[in-house]
Amino acid sequence: MERITTGPTPDASLRDGTAAVPPPVLAGLLDGMPRQRTGTPAVAPAAVPAPPSLPLSGLTRLRHLLPTPAGTPFTFVYAAVLAVTSLVAALADPALVHTLHQGSSTDVAHLVRAPVLVLPASALWIAGGIVSPYAALFVLVLTALERRIGGMRAACVFLAGHVLATLATEVPVGLAVLAGHLPGTSLHRLDYGISFGVAASIGALAGLIHPWFRWSALALTAGVLLTDLVAYTDPLTDWGHVIALAIGVSTWPLVRRAHDRS
Repeated sequence: MERITTGPTPDASLRDGTAAVPPPVLAGLLDGMPRQRTGTPAVAPAAVPAPPSLPLSGLTRLRHLLPTPAGTPFTFVYAAVLAVTSLVAALADPALVHTLHQGSSTDVAHLVRAPVLVLPASALWIAGGIVSPYAALFVLVLTALERRIGGMRAACVFLAGHVLATLATEVPVGLAVLAGHLPGTSLHRLDYGISFGVAASIGALAGLIHPWFRWSALALTAGVLLTDLVAYTDPLTDWGHVIALAIGVSTWPLVRRAHDRS
């Protein structure tokens, strides 16, 4: 044990000049010091620091971007249905697939006869199949939109774009045929797919994200749609995409109110 030195006391000193500490005083000092225990010394457990909060891993972030049954049930179920119909379109007999597409087409003739049937049926197919860019946009955009405003409201935005843009493009065709400006064959054309609903969902989602990303996304989307419109390869569908995007933008007050409540 190391020697403890204290200040000199007036009544006791050793020959080497070291102050002598009387036993009672030394005992008092030792009483105030921690004493060694015999046997194995006990070591106080070291405090274990709480693990730092780690950022989301890449897998968790990826899962957040994709639909899940609990988090985004509308997008998840709808995506599963589209996967099945895309598989049918890829593997079934081409004649059967053509018949199914015709029966689901929202052309003027079908809209006049069975609008309640063909409007939802036409949204069960992806034009171009599962490898279409609209398939990827559907998953990413609808997942993000549903996480922000809920499944029911996201479904309403998607259906509003799908239904209203379809009517906005097909009704003028019917009127033009009646006026004699278009041939009667224009009443029978294949018109199906999810692109109108996706365009409306992009427009609605843009109102809920950071302004810089909002205007960048809208400018990029509008640029692509207008480029297709100028190319004039399918003007009816291209106009429908522009109209659907505008429908999505028009829902900003509603989706923002829904987002604030959630």
